[in-house]
Amino acid sequence: MDSLHNKDIGTKQKALAINLDPEIYGSFAEIGAGQDVAANFFKAGGSSGTIAKTMSAYDMVFSDAIYGTQAGRRYVSEQRLIAMLDHEYGLLIERLGKQRGPNSTFFAFSDTCATINYQKTNEGHGWMGVRFQLEPNGEFNDVVLHVKLLDKDNNLQQQAVGILGVNLIYACFYYHEYPPVFLLSLMDNLSADSVQIDMIRFEGPNFKKVDNRLMSLHLVKYGFSDAAVFGPDGKNMQPSEALYKKHVVVVRGRFRPLINVHIDMLDTGVRQFLQEPDVEADKVMVVTELTLQALKERDAGEAAEIDEKDFLERVDILCSLGKTVMISNFHEYYKLVAYISKITKLKLGVVLGYPNLEYIFSEEHYQDLPGGILESFAALFSRKVKLFIYPTLRDDIIWNCLRFQPPAHLIDLYRYLIANNKIEDVRHYSEKNLHIQTDKVLQLIKEGSDGWEEFVPDDVAVMIKERCLFGYHCAAEKPAKKTGKSEDNSDIKLEKA
Repeated sequence: MDSLHNKDIGTKQKALAINLDPEIYGSFAEIGAGQDVAANFFKAGGSSGTIAKTMSAYDMVFSDAIYGTQAGRRYVSEQRLIAMLDHEYGLLIERLGKQRGPNSTFFAFSDTCATINYQKTNEGHGWMGVRFQLEPNGEFNDVVLHVKLLDKDNNLQQQAVGILGVNLIYACFYYHEYPPVFLLSLMDNLSADSVQIDMIRFEGPNFKKVDNRLMSLHLVKYGFSDAAVFGPDGKNMQPSEALYKKHVVVVRGRFRPLINVHIDMLDTGVRQFLQEPDVEADKVMVVTELTLQALKERDAGEAAEIDEKDFLERVDILCSLGKTVMISNFHEYYKLVAYISKITKLKLGVVLGYPNLEYIFSEEHYQDLPGGILESFAALFSRKVKLFIYPTLRDDIIWNCLRFQPPAHLIDLYRYLIANNKIEDVRHYSEKNLHIQTDKVLQLIKEGSDGWEEFVPDDVAVMIKERCLFGYHCAAEKPAKKTGKSEDNSDIKLEKA
């Protein structure tokens, strides 16, 4: 499929190819970062065959008069972008439908962007989208994305918007049948140092087979973004809009499958977070996080390529329980906290198991940082964040913050964090859950052994059976029942965590 992606074609060549296509015809409406997308089509030559209209309603009063007033008067938002697409595409059909409809595939491109200001006190970002037909008089499709502009110069950010816009329009008409190629082509002639794409959504009759959750995964997998978020309904969400002005509580896990321990961690951790004096309950958002590394891990912890079916199985369960899901490339917790802290200034809670506390205090994980563990802790603990440690059972002993013994030279640092309310044990947990281990539950499911259902939530057990998830053998193909013995005829027991 990579052979379908022509990585050598330049921005001007893409614009010219569209201009020379006799069927493609449409309009451009750009707010904020100049007219750089339309300008690329004008400069390429032959634009009269493609462009019906270009415009920029830069003034807020004019913009509101044309597209309506948005809630909160936010002009760089998805709501404003959709209003622009609705208006501009509607005008095309109204004014040119009879005249050109039988011979044209119409499109409306819109973007609303804010580039870096003169004082460099803001972060450039924007929304852009295309509403387009793939056959004359056909139904329309939408592709909408959010971009973060990373260059430190206003002109460079505008140029990046212009290139990305051309890539997007070109992909809509030439790569629409190949979503992975579509995504990869968006970064043609751009670099990850210049732009990040952290949300994309495909809708319409030609994208019925596209799962937008997989598109979120690919954004992170391809390095287009450090994180992607989607809600309980499975719809992609732009992280900054989803988490803005929220108290975020994060629980990280592999969730393969989600078991009672995870639910207990969520419930007890969130309940304890809500008791913090500086937390407003109506602003709390709970996020279940999957890292790329966790998605690659298989049995015995070995690394592998990401199995998209396996990914969707985990996500289906999390979403069915009403959870917001984040996919990230943040293996270290301090990177995750730093990312979220750029979006919201409200207090954050991170619920993690005791082994992760040991990991955080292991200095070998920070050898790539000039400041070592202290640099990582500055990022992790200098913000409004608190770690809630869920205990682990080892050799019939419950291990928690009180039993934790960091290296001798870090003891004072650990005591400082405890004394300053940065780390706290999870209380009122269910001790019976400490005997459950995710990998062993997964083994029982795969082997068709009886009794695994008691270790997962009831709704999860039903989903696993109905959809044959995680290697569960459905009735039609279910092997002979196990007798509680493994392949080597030894008793199967759930090892203590």
